[in-house]
Amino acid sequence: MFGLYITHPQVRIDPDMPVPKWGLSDVGRARAETLAGKAWVRRIGRIVTSDETKAIELADILAAAAGAPVETVHGAHENDRSATGFLPPAEFEKAADWFFAHPEESFRGWERAIDAQRRIVAVVRDVLASHDPSVPIAFIGHGGVGTLLRCHLAGLPIDRIQDQPPNGGGNIHIFGLDDLKPAGSGWMPMEDFEPPSAD
Repeated sequence: MFGLYITHPQVRIDPDMPVPKWGLSDVGRARAETLAGKAWVRRIGRIVTSDETKAIELADILAAAAGAPVETVHGAHENDRSATGFLPPAEFEKAADWFFAHPEESFRGWERAIDAQRRIVAVVRDVLASHDPSVPIAFIGHGGVGTLLRCHLAGLPIDRIQDQPPNGGGNIHIFGLDDLKPAGSGWMPMEDFEPPSAD
């Protein structure tokens, strides 16, 4: 059976609010509703989300469609960037490039990529340790740690080349619950994703 990692789509940016408190924008919410309308979403039996507002909002929309419970898990949050606070988009992209290129170093006080990777991998493994592998599960989270998770599952070094496409978020990667190996060809926009019919 399959596990999914789904990143939140577009958010309402507010430089005066802590990033973890940002919610989905109108565009992001519309994309989430489109995803919730997919027939395969009803196959999801468990939804696990980070405690950031934008992830919880996506999880709630999907849970209403799937009829599945939502579990908020501490430690599933995005890489900790609170040391710098909000960065304008162009500056943030440069910082993210540096973050992935220097995984064992900290960008101006950010959580190191290697530490964020260990954290998200531990969260996923802890959840799956008590999960019925015959039940599809969705982890709702963020692009940075989602990419770090994918690198780990694929046995690849940390590299931004594995990052989700630059479409504002709202992407999915899939992995097998029997072997925790990536399936499919990588990240896919949520609107285009279809899981294997037999699994």
